[in-house]
Amino acid sequence: MKTLREIVRYGYAPFMMFGLTGAAYWVVSELVVARGLTWAYLLIVPLLGIAYLCAFGAEKIAPFFEDWNDHHAHGDTQTNILHIIAYETSAINGVFLIPVICWLFPFQGLWPTEWPMWGQVLMAFLVADFAFMAMHYLSHRLPVLWRLHSVHHGVGRLYGLNGVIRHPLHQVIDMVVGNMPLVIIGMPVPVAVVLGFLISVTLIVQHSNVDTRLGPLARHLSIGRVHHLHHVNWGTEGDCNFGLLLTVWDRLLGTFHEKPPRPITSKDMGVDELPHFPKGFVEQMVLPFVYKPGAGEPERYKPKSETPAQEARRLLDAAE
Repeated sequence: MKTLREIVRYGYAPFMMFGLTGAAYWVVSELVVARGLTWAYLLIVPLLGIAYLCAFGAEKIAPFFEDWNDHHAHGDTQTNILHIIAYETSAINGVFLIPVICWLFPFQGLWPTEWPMWGQVLMAFLVADFAFMAMHYLSHRLPVLWRLHSVHHGVGRLYGLNGVIRHPLHQVIDMVVGNMPLVIIGMPVPVAVVLGFLISVTLIVQHSNVDTRLGPLARHLSIGRVHHLHHVNWGTEGDCNFGLLLTVWDRLLGTFHEKPPRPITSKDMGVDELPHFPKGFVEQMVLPFVYKPGAGEPERYKPKSETPAQEARRLLDAAE
């Protein structure tokens, strides 16, 4: 078991980022682009399913915190599955809109179509990584965006599904800022599909409850402890490490913090103003419209006062 744990710690991130993304790249480049088999795009769906299954398996073998694996205690799995459906549906719709956007903004000559496809994907990811980091930074600075982004930060643990937990309105803004410029200058659909898959896998790895060992790359990738620090509920101490994957943008911005000021525990995730963050999907969609940053927790999320009988029952249960 110890050997398997070490294999997962060192092999999980490379397998997800290079292995599965490489498989998605092969599907698109060899089956869709080279052979014209458009139906092969559907193979991306099971690859994404494999990514989530691998995350769950790795979390069982080499977790950061055992209690983050207690899905029943956290009671958020069903809600997070709905988030996945909403996120991936929005991403697919974004791909479908690419031809329309290209028609509205006919600047196709700006895209380096003469590059090999892997070079186009790499360039697209670097641009998207910077754009998402900038949008992420603003989402922590501007109250109107933080209200939407708080849906992502309110959860009390990090695991494979957390990467796609976000308000749909915030996701739309992310896509407009991160992907729209690329589409406007002519990013082809095949590149967009691989880019979308790579971003999804990056979010899964970034939020996985896996004790990932990255060696000398640990300081350069926003994965594991670096991203845990971003999610702490210590007031504004989590306003750092905004990168989607690379930490270079945070270093340039002066927002990169490698080591926390004190040890991070499994109870330190969330938003300090939202100690009773709603578990239900509908309530999380409502949250940005009732939560005012700096005004404390909305009344609708505060637990109702106990009656004397309820308090006595609770104390008796605790004593037992």
